[in-house]
Amino acid sequence: MVPELSKNQAFMILNALPQVGPITLNRLLQAFGGDPRAVLTAEAAELESVRGVGPAFSASIAGWRQHFDLPQEEARMSAHRVVFVPTMEDGYPPLLREIHDPPIGLYRKGNYLCDRPSVAIVGSRRTTLYGQTVAKKLGEELARMGYCVASGLARGIDTAAHEGALSAGGRTVAVLGNGIDLIYPPENLALYRQIEEQGAVLTEFPFARRADRQSFAMRNRIVAGMSVALIVVESDVDGGSMITAKFAADQGRIVFAVPGRIDQPTSAGCHQLIRDGAVLLTRVDDVVSELSYLSGMRPQPIPGNAARGVPGPDPGSDGWSDEERGVLGCFSGGALLGIDELAFLLGRPVASVAVTLMRLELRRRLVKRADGRYESVGGD
Repeated sequence: MVPELSKNQAFMILNALPQVGPITLNRLLQAFGGDPRAVLTAEAAELESVRGVGPAFSASIAGWRQHFDLPQEEARMSAHRVVFVPTMEDGYPPLLREIHDPPIGLYRKGNYLCDRPSVAIVGSRRTTLYGQTVAKKLGEELARMGYCVASGLARGIDTAAHEGALSAGGRTVAVLGNGIDLIYPPENLALYRQIEEQGAVLTEFPFARRADRQSFAMRNRIVAGMSVALIVVESDVDGGSMITAKFAADQGRIVFAVPGRIDQPTSAGCHQLIRDGAVLLTRVDDVVSELSYLSGMRPQPIPGNAARGVPGPDPGSDGWSDEERGVLGCFSGGALLGIDELAFLLGRPVASVAVTLMRLELRRRLVKRADGRYESVGGD
């Protein structure tokens, strides 16, 4: 053993070694009783008896000090308020342990412990207004239902999904394809900080590790692996989201795809996924319906007036808030009303009315028509 190293430190060292992938690391840990310190102190012959470990790997493990500055890494973690979470510790996403190549540990920034089911929302960086709107709405509605929204902090769909979850006062996790101290894209700095406060930022990569094609693919397997389902909102046929969808399918997750215009390249990947067997998604109820058999994966909805002052219902004895009763009253006699008309009739801000309308849609008391107006659809 190496008495000066804690088990957590040894996990960090193994995680940072070059040329040693997660599959090989997990085999090594299994061969040495799950103790990373035993791996670090093993003889080359012992290491090379494990399938996939050759002389280059064993030399990398023996000379780990040449590749990894542990004191510097710990100083950075302290300065950035980051912790390292090995596979079997609380705070490591439970479903991620089940994939065939889980990271042996994750760097985490933020206090969220990944203790509720997550749904991943991914898509193109070069997105349309339609795609951004859909992703944001799905993120918000899933967060209100109690799901954590997982994505990759990228431009476009990822950003919209995170913003939707945050707007509902819900949980969201950003998985990075680089070190946790590098914020990419840089314009998402404010979003990164919001996610840190309200959810968590995760990565398997050490500090200062820059992103590349391989690291983004590794990030995608985590996004898919930690989630009960994956939603692709917009993607071309060669987009990174298609790789994430393949990871999700291989990992046994439910894959959803949002349809788009047939002449829009950003939806071509989604249409291909639907042809190949992904579930066509047109509203959040489609997700709830598909996940209904996973009773243990259904979280408790968050209160509408949760964190950050998000408005929500204050239910009366009949189960409806004053705001909801006021909106429903406007539809007596079969009225068809738009959001601006409702705001005028009720004397309330449009943004406040929009939140109430969304709650009533989720409770299936109102439906939005193709012309943008709403109509009542009967009892609860």
